Amino acid sequence: MSAEMEEWRKERLLLEGEFGERITLDALTGPVGADGDVLADDSGAEAGWLIAQRLKGHRHSADDVLTAWYALQSSPKVDRHLDLGTGIGTVGLLTLWGMGKDACLTCVEAQEISYRLLQSNLRCNGLLGRVDHSLGDLRDLSLTEKFPLITGSPPYFPEGTGVVPQDSQKAHARFELRGDISDYAKAAVKHLAPGGWFVVCFPTRQRQRGIDGILSSGLKIVRMRDVVPRETLEPLFTLFACRLPEDFNGETTEEAPFIVRGQNGRLTAEMAAVRRGFGFRDGEAHGGHSAGATTG
Repeated sequence: MSAEMEEWRKERLLLEGEFGERITLDALTGPVGADGDVLADDSGAEAGWLIAQRLKGHRHSADDVLTAWYALQSSPKVDRHLDLGTGIGTVGLLTLWGMGKDACLTCVEAQEISYRLLQSNLRCNGLLGRVDHSLGDLRDLSLTEKFPLITGSPPYFPEGTGVVPQDSQKAHARFELRGDISDYAKAAVKHLAPGGWFVVCFPTRQRQRGIDGILSSGLKIVRMRDVVPRETLEPLFTLFACRLPEDFNGETTEEAPFIVRGQNGRLTAEMAAVRRGFGFRDGEAHGGHSAGATTG
């Protein structure tokens, strides 16, 4: 076992002792382009960066991956970016991977369980020197720095529209207990540099509410794209790429839907390309049997 994997093993034991529950180690990025030794997740798949997450908690899924991918598609390479409501680190770290080894990340997370896992994920991946992280409510965030790229994956459901999970991490990740998409957009407006991009996702069934929340902050939506989890199904969530009004005065472009899997259940060529961008090698039929944590 490599020194890096031994460090992860110790960290997992520490977290399981703290939380009293099972913690999994899953591949956040693949081995291609990784610094140091190639790691292995719990399935034995090769990984560049691992992510520790609660087996029965809120877990990394396709909306995180594709929000980061859409940010990388929208923005040129930047030295520093901001991730709002970063959770255990998924969107921010995936974007950081894509921006290259000299890039840095600033992120904020209010939920204590997620923030504790974030700390482990940064330390064991050797990223503490590249990530400025803080525990706090994004609605109170007031940094002096302006960022050329800001990302976010807000909770999807207003209070009162469903049963709020008893689990605190799941509750805050799914329900708008500390603000909604408009609060993410307002925080972005405060911290977005001229010429910059704000990229966010929101459920397609509530797409108009997402659009209204973004526009109410003063941002303009440059383009948006629905994501279909499997061919023939309805879109699940929508990606939005936004700018300040002084940087865009045209009409919003609605792009063709992004399809994650074909009717046969295998990843589409486009999704396989996304995975390659995050360091994964193609598995059988574009990862049909080795999609890992990043495909949801």
